[in-house]
Amino acid sequence: MLLLDDGLSCEAIAKVLYIDDDTVRGWYERWISGGEKALASFDFKGAKRTLSSEQEEALVSDLSARLFSTSSAVQAHIRARFGVELSRSGLIKYLNRLGFEYRKPKALPAQANVEAQEAFIAAYERLLNALGADEVVYFADAVHPEYQSRPAYGWVRKSDKVAVKRTTGRKRLNLHGALCLEDFDCQIIEGETISAETTLRLLKRLSARHPDKSTIHVFLDNARYHHARDVKAWLAQPGCRIKLHFLPPYAPNLNAIERLWGVMHRNVTHNRYYPTETEFIHAVNAFFKTTLPNQWWSFRDIVTDTFHIIHPEDFRVVG
Repeated sequence: MLLLDDGLSCEAIAKVLYIDDDTVRGWYERWISGGEKALASFDFKGAKRTLSSEQEEALVSDLSARLFSTSSAVQAHIRARFGVELSRSGLIKYLNRLGFEYRKPKALPAQANVEAQEAFIAAYERLLNALGADEVVYFADAVHPEYQSRPAYGWVRKSDKVAVKRTTGRKRLNLHGALCLEDFDCQIIEGETISAETTLRLLKRLSARHPDKSTIHVFLDNARYHHARDVKAWLAQPGCRIKLHFLPPYAPNLNAIERLWGVMHRNVTHNRYYPTETEFIHAVNAFFKTTLPNQWWSFRDIVTDTFHIIHPEDFRVVG
């Protein structure tokens, strides 16, 4: 009570005393209603059950069927359905006791096919096992880093209020890339859009880079521009050494270069502010031209071809 009288908040007092801030509020309410006598008489009898067994079972069913984004939404749901009012801290403890935790759901491809994923991995492993010394393998895909601040998780002191300054522009880079996991050679083509034209430029770049290879295997998704007429015509030319291997539909988890895009974002765009678009573009280009070739050993345990099959039945789909 003295600390409250000194102007400290319930949260600050709770932190100093290593107790819950709702406990401090409870003491304050006792003081207001009954003074020192109320504070001295705890008459603790144990917490009453928050909900009945039937209500608890119904709540678990509700929370399992629908994803509540905030604790206040769960509070409102409990209030409306069961007529019970819970504090935020009390609710969090109660949900933890029921086996719930606050985390982000995974993004599940729309039509993940387990059999197709298994067949792809088996074919890929057969290819690697039979790969000749005059063959090389690349994974190809497009990425579109945008000139805007991307707040992301990071370690900060509890007492600090941290923010990332917003950018004013919306420029988007359109990059078409191919990555070799053997030596982390990464070839990047930039275009106004990602199209058959950038696909051809990328494939021609790979062909010119490996004049000594009999076959250049390129794994990529089923984007329309990868199947374009001009691309097929170029691949059909005598002497073309590029061989395309298409991923199963809705299977970005089987494209190793997707993991490189994630590393790029963590190094360049997450929690970063660039005063100008020029500085942003320079940072993206520097990652591929300098950081990746000089530090690829630090990424190789992340950007791998250790593929994990997505089993849709393992997830409770929401939304």
